[in-house]
Amino acid sequence: MRPIHLQIAGLQSYREAQEIDFTELTGAGVFGIFGPTGSGKSTLLDAMTLALYGKVERANGGTQAIMNQAEQSLSVSFTFELTSAEGPKRYRVDRQFKRGGDVSVLGSLTRLIHFRDGEAVVLADKAGEVNSRIQEILGLAMADFTRAVVLPQGKFAEFLTLAGKDRRAMLQRLFHLEPYGDRLSAKTSGRLKETDVKIRALQAEQQGLGDASKEALEAAEARLLEAREAARTVRERLADCERRTAELRAVRELQRERAARRSRAHGAVACCGGGPRARGDCAAAPGAAAGGARRAGRAAGGAPA
Repeated sequence: MRPIHLQIAGLQSYREAQEIDFTELTGAGVFGIFGPTGSGKSTLLDAMTLALYGKVERANGGTQAIMNQAEQSLSVSFTFELTSAEGPKRYRVDRQFKRGGDVSVLGSLTRLIHFRDGEAVVLADKAGEVNSRIQEILGLAMADFTRAVVLPQGKFAEFLTLAGKDRRAMLQRLFHLEPYGDRLSAKTSGRLKETDVKIRALQAEQQGLGDASKEALEAAEARLLEAREAARTVRERLADCERRTAELRAVRELQRERAARRSRAHGAVACCGGGPRARGDCAAAPGAAAGGARRAGRAAGGAPA
């Protein structure tokens, strides 16, 4: 943030309207505010903080404590620039307060203006909206602004002794590191939870499948080799048994044929190889068969052939 112009009236020792043009002071990049104690050096920083956030860090009694006791109103107008990729952006914040009683001060005007293309565009005109837009534009809450940009008197030691969590949060807002800080942490935590759920599911599935360790795998491969060898031996024995079975079947068939031939040979010997009576019976048998045929023919035709 680069200060451009500051106008104040009724703020602490600055009873009359005062204007400060910072353009010449900031030309060299660095400038200093010097003066004796109580001359109003810190009041200039209070004026910037009041314009931006509507209150002052070191004002214990609120705005009432920083308003000039002889005045009934307080006004502050602060113009500043921010550097961006599109170029410098200029804004102005106007705030006016009036005394509402012995112990109260009321805001009567609050306005945030953006100078764009030669025109003054009012971005917000209510105190709450202006505060939100300022925090959005600067990327800093008032606590961060008074710790990193404007350090009130007696607060430097507090800045140095910030706890790790508070310092980290302030630096995240100061350098716009939220996407890489808490948001990234939340995203990483979510991914971690999802991965843990998947791992647990795989472990449960693995338990259902059994032991899948390296040792168990090696043991299973050894058993597989043994089973393959046993299967090969059994196949060889089966082939040998089938070959012997085929041989035995062939022998059995030969035995059956031999038995049948013997049976036929024995029948022929019984019929033709007996005594004289038997041979006569075998010779007469054909004649008897012929006589039977003739008798059958006469019965069918009614006359001899």
